[in-house]
Amino acid sequence: MLDITQIPAPRVEFIDKRTGLMSREWYRFFLNLFTLTGGGSNEGSLTDLQLGPRAQNAEFDLASVLSAAEFGNQAPVSIDQIFEMMKRVEALESAPLPQAFHRRAAYGSFYDTTTQTAAAINTAYAMTLDTTDLSFGVTVGSPTSRIYVDTQGVYNIQFSAQLDKTTATVGLVYIWLRVNGTDVPYSATQVRIQGNNAETVAAWNFLANFKAGDYFELMWSVDDTSIQILASGAVAPVPAIPSLILTVSDNISA
Repeated sequence: MLDITQIPAPRVEFIDKRTGLMSREWYRFFLNLFTLTGGGSNEGSLTDLQLGPRAQNAEFDLASVLSAAEFGNQAPVSIDQIFEMMKRVEALESAPLPQAFHRRAAYGSFYDTTTQTAAAINTAYAMTLDTTDLSFGVTVGSPTSRIYVDTQGVYNIQFSAQLDKTTATVGLVYIWLRVNGTDVPYSATQVRIQGNNAETVAAWNFLANFKAGDYFELMWSVDDTSIQILASGAVAPVPAIPSLILTVSDNISA
């Protein structure tokens, strides 16, 4: 029998589970029926299609073909049901396509151009930032020690602080992460500095899970007020040295 409708095999499901819409094969089948009947512009009907050419001494009978096909586990459909399905196909053609959601990346790059000092020993101070280099979804707040994120996610926080000591004795500086005003447990690190003008760079990173609107701060404390976070002006051929550099980026997949 000549298959002028290209009807899909019984194993082809009517609804595509991935999209929740009619499968591509069944859509093409019904569109072909619609085209064969003139696209609604003539008096042709699906009944007329049953008067197709002979093949192997048998009449082409659309109803017989449809009776041989199963829509999943349902019973065979009738001609009236096909007309109803064709109406639904037309409605699908005018419906908007589902849009995939792509979350945009968030990031920020900041630094501070001033030398930061501690007024008292064994006291927590927040490192500050006065310059924004790049920023999208990550911003410096008020006070300028607070870094806010506008999207929930896991963020990578990387910093480098230019530590300096102005006396010859040994001093200790502690650095840790504070989120929404609360110190993060086990986030502190101790750095030992010895000697006058003994510069040391403290640099590492944290991973933190934030909600939209959360903020964090880099905290520091010293046992000797001669320790400072040093900023230096440009001296050719070297550009200026910021006291603190901070970069923040979320960890979404590309």
